[in-house]
Amino acid sequence: MAFTPQDIPTLNAVFNLTSATLLLTGYVFIRRGNREAHRFCMVGALVSSALFLTGYLIYHFVYHGMTRFPVEGLPKAVYLTILLTHTVLAVVIVPLVAMTVFRAAKGQFDRHRRVARWTFPLWFYVSITGVVIYVMLYHLYPQPR
Repeated sequence: MAFTPQDIPTLNAVFNLTSATLLLTGYVFIRRGNREAHRFCMVGALVSSALFLTGYLIYHFVYHGMTRFPVEGLPKAVYLTILLTHTVLAVVIVPLVAMTVFRAAKGQFDRHRRVARWTFPLWFYVSITGVVIYVMLYHLYPQPR
């Protein structure tokens, strides 16, 4: 079975779910004082999110274009609300993630912790809502053929 461009949304959902899982696991590790495991999880979440972004851009700018939600009414209102918050926060977290990673890399852990308190929940929300958007578009309300 060959990989096709139509497989990219599923792969992207896996990257988002992986990011969310690593973020949550990394949070648990740092709460337990395990800095090394925390760092490993956060680097993994960063790589997974970067792979998602790459796949997303390739899919939408090279293969597919814009995706429209195929139904009206309450499902569309819910979808658009999730999509709006997801998109706005996805833009907001990019500099937050960069700042959080930079401060950790420089050993500025007090400053890292202050920004990570905002970065973690927003990044986690963006990762989870990415999966929700995928499920809504490709499983609950798939495009008519």
